[in-house]
Amino acid sequence: MILYQLTIVGFQRLIYGLRTVLFYTLVVATFHQCTGDQVPMGDADNGGLSLPDGFEAMVVVDSLGSARHLAVNNNGDIYVKLRYPEPAGENVALRDTDDDGRADIIEQFGNYNEDGKYGTGMRIYNGYLYFSTAGRVIRQKLKKGELVPESMAEIMLTDDYRNAQYGYEHIAKPLTFDADGHMYVPFGAPGDVCQIERRQPGSLGQDPCPQLEWHGGVWQFDANKPGQTQKDGYRYATGIRSIVGMDWNHEQNTLYALQHGRDNFSRIWPNKYSAWQSAMLPSEEFLRVPEGSNAGWPYYYYDQMQSKKVLNPEYGGDGLKQGNALDYEQPLIGFPGHWAPNDLLFYEGDQFPERYRHGAFIAFHGSTIRAPYPQSGYFIGFVPFKDGLPSGPWEVFADGFAQVDTIFNTSDAMYRPMGLAMGPDGSLYISESEKGKIWRVVFKGDRESFDEASLANMEKHKLLPHIKTPDEVLDDLTPVRLLAGEKLYNLHCGACHQADGKGDGTRFPPLQGSDLMNGDKRELIKVVLNGKEGAITVNGKEFIGVMPPLQYLSNKEISQILTFVRKQFGKNEESVDDNDVQRVRRRLNREPREDI
Repeated sequence: MILYQLTIVGFQRLIYGLRTVLFYTLVVATFHQCTGDQVPMGDADNGGLSLPDGFEAMVVVDSLGSARHLAVNNNGDIYVKLRYPEPAGENVALRDTDDDGRADIIEQFGNYNEDGKYGTGMRIYNGYLYFSTAGRVIRQKLKKGELVPESMAEIMLTDDYRNAQYGYEHIAKPLTFDADGHMYVPFGAPGDVCQIERRQPGSLGQDPCPQLEWHGGVWQFDANKPGQTQKDGYRYATGIRSIVGMDWNHEQNTLYALQHGRDNFSRIWPNKYSAWQSAMLPSEEFLRVPEGSNAGWPYYYYDQMQSKKVLNPEYGGDGLKQGNALDYEQPLIGFPGHWAPNDLLFYEGDQFPERYRHGAFIAFHGSTIRAPYPQSGYFIGFVPFKDGLPSGPWEVFADGFAQVDTIFNTSDAMYRPMGLAMGPDGSLYISESEKGKIWRVVFKGDRESFDEASLANMEKHKLLPHIKTPDEVLDDLTPVRLLAGEKLYNLHCGACHQADGKGDGTRFPPLQGSDLMNGDKRELIKVVLNGKEGAITVNGKEFIGVMPPLQYLSNKEISQILTFVRKQFGKNEESVDDNDVQRVRRRLNREPREDI
């Protein structure tokens, strides 16, 4: 009996010893996996990116299509959500089989037969791949060895309110998860600021705002329960207009998010806001989002130049009045207006230098409505953190996506950074939405010697036209846009409307003094895209003719022509941007409005 007990004890000790050896073997293996000499080398040109000293980047894959968010599995497989559905599938799975950092296998999968798809969310949680469309959150089980999940797709959440009154607007559905089985999904607010007449000049805001019941906040759901609708969720936080980038900070056990600020200050309130103010405001707010918090939309916005929240003009604001702004959640940082922060990732890896651990990477997709000033953003930012709060100023971590420094129109940017994910070895993955390129950023330098001097080359990027605060006079691009627009006008329009814009007096109406030149630019864009046929009265005189549609012109060309005619033949009206044209073109084609 004693011998038997000793044998059992000895066997138990042997097993314990083997488990200990195995544990330390795994720890050592994991440590080596995270060191710089174990990750692949970057491309010679870092995939076109500028990075801090010691960092390298490689192109994992190019030209997937309009890629949105992405996720990386614990074996290194990459999953990407496409913005638009394709016959082969609206998700993409990537695998690197030879460990060179580049995808060798690319497979599309998933077609969920939903109108108005708007791919955004892509996250992995508890062995499931979660992803979202305009109106659904779906998950599939990931099984060991499978690249494309073969499991049955489960519809976890259906947005049954998205089309009730407002249609497609701010319907992106990013996802994040806590450690307690909860899924968090934002429901964006329709329009800018809860006006009585949406997006109409001078229209006041509704008070109280009825949209806040089902929009303008974050809802918490059961991450493991299929078949939910918004009513099954719990309104976790409110007063946030639109979120595309958010992440659960597991160190702090708290939600963080980035708010897209409102648009159209100078168009809706030209007597209160200049074009420069409209380009710079309101701030894109980096928010800590505790349960039950209220960030103040639609009543307040944050002005990063004054470092305070102020009343929106729809609610009696004049750009200075604060009202009860201090009663609402204040941002950790107010980034300049319209940078479009579209993803947020708290870095918990070991590959990068220690100063990056627990810090926040942010993908700034880039502005669309900053004209007549340069469009801005289009880079990956980083905010160092300590104890859940920023421990220093924001930094430019990765730049070069646009491949031009001065971005006149959004379409000038070659790439627009969109999604962020961390790989199992601590590498940072970045997706972009124009062509579907994905980069992997690795650290190959000395972690111990990395310091402020290693960031000096990136600090200079804050002075580039697509990042710096523009000078109100010197950085106004109107003269350049007018010159380009005049050339295009003479080529496509001058033969009928004449070089001086006065028409021919019989068939072709004048543009000089026309109400159309001084009215809503969207109506002017419609005329250019659709053409005009039949009788039209201009300046008291009737003209009967045919204007052919000019849909063959690009958004950029149309915006340049219309900027020229509104400035030259109108009353120096607001410029037209290529994104203005894109929105009208989409609406005419009955496509969803783009949520930047």
